[in-house]
Amino acid sequence: MSAIDTKLTKTDEKAIIELAENAVADIAGVKQAIGEVIFGQDNVVDQSLITIFCGGHALLVGLPGLAKTKLVETLGTTLGMVEQRIQFTPDLMPSDILGSEILHQDEGGNRSFQFVKGPIFAQLLMADEINRASPRTQAALLQAMQEHHVTIAGKRYDLPAPFHVLATQNPLEQEGTYPLPEAQLDRFLMQIDVHYPDLEAERRILFETTGMEEAVARKIMDAKRLLEIQNLVRRIPVGKSVVDAILELVRSARPGAKNSRHEEYISWGPGPRASQALMLTVRARSLLDGRLAPSVDDVLALAEPVLQHRMQLSFAARAEAITVRDVIGDLKPKIG
Repeated sequence: MSAIDTKLTKTDEKAIIELAENAVADIAGVKQAIGEVIFGQDNVVDQSLITIFCGGHALLVGLPGLAKTKLVETLGTTLGMVEQRIQFTPDLMPSDILGSEILHQDEGGNRSFQFVKGPIFAQLLMADEINRASPRTQAALLQAMQEHHVTIAGKRYDLPAPFHVLATQNPLEQEGTYPLPEAQLDRFLMQIDVHYPDLEAERRILFETTGMEEAVARKIMDAKRLLEIQNLVRRIPVGKSVVDAILELVRSARPGAKNSRHEEYISWGPGPRASQALMLTVRARSLLDGRLAPSVDDVLALAEPVLQHRMQLSFAARAEAITVRDVIGDLKPKIG
């Protein structure tokens, strides 16, 4: 047993098992409800749920028309969260996200500044096409995503709990966009790639969305229950072999690791926050699959979404058409 495991008493283990079994049943209901609205994106749905059950934020990367917006709206409804959407544009200002102070005059003629909250004061914030806003506006999300509060005119305002940012990005149309800085990318727990649906899923989409009636999302749990599951995820024990696999994978993805045939192409790699992200996400994935403990397979399955936005390759790698996914794919067989 690992050091993490040995901290648990028999009473703790029994309590966690009971809580986990109840959570598995609730999560199964959530997945079923989402599947009634979102078709053919099982992997995307699972990774989005993993992100939320870990209390994190996700960057959804995919072409237009792949139901990214609908997925976020469905997640908000199904999980009982207050959801807001911001369309990021070049002229968007930080105050359009955070809110601003306005001068208010009461009936007695007394004037004072009052803070009017912006759309960031939601439990689930959709930042649509986040890379179309200026760096100054993108930076307005930094403090909120990491610290769950914002500071306006020197005063702190706490955000609702839970608080999640699901941002979208188009991988093709880069003209007039501002690439996300590395500091902000690192604040996303995962980068979730949204691909085209398969044939049968697209066939179902045609019939389900072009008729007189269309399926709508339904509420399965509330925010309080979601917070309980998030707390449970952090209590799930992780075995020594899984911890070792996480450390081995993350450290081998850094320059100078000498563990990949592509090592010379890595400009910079994932930091300790990537290890923390994997430690959380493997727990949530095991719970999502109805298991009470994560395995090395969970580490391998989540390697790409957790690491790909935390790595940068050299110009030489781009010249030889080597991608971050190639490097991660080369590392995975060596883990475990």
